[in-house]
Amino acid sequence: MLAHMLSFGRSLVRRKVVDMDCLEDSKLCRCLSTIDLIALGVGSTLGAGVYVLAGEVAKGNSGPSIVISFLIAALASVMAGLCYAEFGARVPKTGSAYLYSYVTVGELWAFITGWNLILSYVIGTSSVARAWSGTFDELIGGHIEQFCKTYFRMNSPGLAEYPDFFAVCLILLLSGLLSFGVKESAWVNKVFTAINVLVLLFVIISGFVKGDSANWDITEESLVNVTIVRRNLSIMDNVTSDYGAGGFFPYGFSGTLAGAATCFYAFVGFDCIATTGEEVKNPQKAIPIGIVVSLLICFLAYFGVSAALTLMMPYYLLDEKSPLPVAFEYVGWSPAKFVVAVGSLCALSTSLLGSMFPLPRILFAMARDGLLFKFLSKVSKRQSPVAATMAAGTTAAIMAFLFDLKALVDMMSIGTLLAYSLVAACVLILRYQPDASYGKSRGSGDREGEAESELTESESHLNMLNKDGGLTLNSLFKPSLLPTEQTSTVVNMAVGVIVVLICIISTITTHYQDAIVAMAPWALGVLAASFGVFIVCVIIICRQPQTSRRVSFMVPLLPFLPILSVFVNIYLMVQLSGDTWIRFSIWMAVGFLIYFGYGIWHSTEHQRERQGCGSLPEKVPAIGKEPCAEQFIHPDKTSRC
Repeated sequence: MLAHMLSFGRSLVRRKVVDMDCLEDSKLCRCLSTIDLIALGVGSTLGAGVYVLAGEVAKGNSGPSIVISFLIAALASVMAGLCYAEFGARVPKTGSAYLYSYVTVGELWAFITGWNLILSYVIGTSSVARAWSGTFDELIGGHIEQFCKTYFRMNSPGLAEYPDFFAVCLILLLSGLLSFGVKESAWVNKVFTAINVLVLLFVIISGFVKGDSANWDITEESLVNVTIVRRNLSIMDNVTSDYGAGGFFPYGFSGTLAGAATCFYAFVGFDCIATTGEEVKNPQKAIPIGIVVSLLICFLAYFGVSAALTLMMPYYLLDEKSPLPVAFEYVGWSPAKFVVAVGSLCALSTSLLGSMFPLPRILFAMARDGLLFKFLSKVSKRQSPVAATMAAGTTAAIMAFLFDLKALVDMMSIGTLLAYSLVAACVLILRYQPDASYGKSRGSGDREGEAESELTESESHLNMLNKDGGLTLNSLFKPSLLPTEQTSTVVNMAVGVIVVLICIISTITTHYQDAIVAMAPWALGVLAASFGVFIVCVIIICRQPQTSRRVSFMVPLLPFLPILSVFVNIYLMVQLSGDTWIRFSIWMAVGFLIYFGYGIWHSTEHQRERQGCGSLPEKVPAIGKEPCAEQFIHPDKTSRC
């Protein structure tokens, strides 16, 4: 009985073996360039939010300091982006955060990550399709909505007010395009992204030409007068401004930070680049460049548009739903709203493609690994994951057709933030792995290797600790100069403790603010102890030696940047409502039924174990003949469409 339980436990943490000598062997078409990746990242990230979000945040949270909010949000997103970039250089395969988790922390966490990414992309695709339909309907006078409400109204709770036929057609059309080939999809994406960027350049230049710097320094007296007029109050009343204290930070720096938390989600989308590992030429260089450059372009666009908007008109007059058309009317350029409408539709188109593009690739990767049903791993003659694409398109189309997705949009955040957190933690774990693990042979004739492969990571670490006499205070703070199994174990444990502490700190600071303000001893004691242990764990990690292996891109400022990224992501997850977490739990329950009923038994790693040719647990995703040699995909040997 105990042996069966141990075997079951080992199966949950078994890690995927990626043979770096066979990177060129792929069913998918390796035809994308670095420019294609940058366009995909910009198109996916720089969606319709750039036309709406700036007005909403500036009016309600930040005022003119929204440019600082976007800067803070960009820095938080860049931390996650750099972690993705390093993994893209180390593991240039399809799968994104799912694959990165699989090769680092094991199968169960990989399935959880992939399952939540599927949820995020399905809801994202459906919601963007409905938004595209609604925007187009507004341009033609609302005739589609009026017709559907008249003849197809649905009054059931949880369903949309009416079925969105236009959104369904849009998703199915896009699914057909993606099934036809990745090269054609990338070409369409580049066209729409270019139009979107040109429109945003027009907005930014117009804003600086017609803007007034006085709108960044509005006096509190002016805001009080506006409040009196809008609320129809008497001048004699003791009136407080509804729009802050004026100046560049009308709502204080806390308002700027609150705006940054909202703006953070504007940078979600770059992770779709990481799903192209088997479809891009020279992925070990192209993926890091694509992620970093696309985030930089998106930040400059958000920064420029928000600056132009708040210079064109006072922030308290901004329209929350359509700020740019109203701003152009305010400065006397009414016809410019038609240019904005074209840009908005192009932005929605690229955002829709950015949501739809990675979804079938996650399904394909999980099905190829046996965690989802095998038919999803089928590819067409044009080397496109056609089965996964059609399955994803059909699911998203049904969601867009029937459901009101506003209540489900927050569930997108859980999947994305969880993926960001896991990737950052995996980078930490990976960089402190022993160098020897890069070059170990996986030959079946090595009996010692076969025996070792039967151990889980934790068991092999415990054996190493026993051999070395166990952990001591001296070994924690004065480890060996080169990474070993013992130093790797220390880092793994410290990372686990840090994640738990971040959850505790985030929960207390979010849900027990009154206790902190009231100086409740228990709240202050828990926070002080948590921060104390947190600092000790960070110091311990800093003392451990890192691997000497180098790849084309590596995260700087280790371990601080990944830890800060984990902190930001978990803190934002804690902010989500209880209803969102209940829906998330239901989704995860369905996922666990699939995993424990199908995936765990059909996993390719499980089949590998059953065939008796087990391999070493993969400490890192790169195993080659020369541990310190950088490996690249040779362009002449890649598959052709």
